[in-house]
Amino acid sequence: MKTQVVNYVLSFLIALSVAAHPLPSYAQHVHQAATLPEKSAVEIWADLMRGNQRFVEGKPQTREFVTIRKSLAKSQRPNVVVLTCSDSRVSPELIFDKSLGDLFVVRTAGNVADAIGVGSIEYAVEQLKSSVLVVLGHTQCGAVKAACSGEKMPTPNLETIMDKIAPAVSQAKKSGAKDDSLVEAAIEENVRQSAKDVLTTSQILRHLVNESKLTVFDAEYNLETGQVVRLDIVHY
Repeated sequence: MKTQVVNYVLSFLIALSVAAHPLPSYAQHVHQAATLPEKSAVEIWADLMRGNQRFVEGKPQTREFVTIRKSLAKSQRPNVVVLTCSDSRVSPELIFDKSLGDLFVVRTAGNVADAIGVGSIEYAVEQLKSSVLVVLGHTQCGAVKAACSGEKMPTPNLETIMDKIAPAVSQAKKSGAKDDSLVEAAIEENVRQSAKDVLTTSQILRHLVNESKLTVFDAEYNLETGQVVRLDIVHY
């Protein structure tokens, strides 16, 4: 009897404590997160690399997708835009162990951007305030292999993709590389060329880079290891 009374009193006191000091709601957590200082490009890249390491090790974070989905129903503010290949093995959300609302992704064969692709990036940076653009190529890229072969494509649309990649192939050939070495050199060069093309064709993005409001990282994803490696150029 005494034990029941004690338990009742303890339960009553705990209830009073919770009423006086309620646990923060999910909305409060979101509000607190929104008021945190903006992350620098270096911090954002480091966070992407931590996520990539989890992916490589097969230890992704667990997430409450239903709650996250509902919280994002009316708005989004991704820190990162990713321009990458349409290849089914290259999914940025998985590669960087990210969730809904974290990445604004633009995907095309060969990770090249036409006017629509560049416009999509402009929208993310200008309207959603994304501050980092990652141009992500990958090993064994079929589009780059096709461009390296020099063969005529069967449709004008496919030929347009080859025309976009061709300058990177030409640059890679200057090193004297051949066969698989040529493809790999062209893949890396195509990432750099794509980043340059985006900035060359967009006055908005160039201005934001010059104002240090946008940072562009060139990177390559390894299909076998799952690792993302940053290339030598960073556009600040």
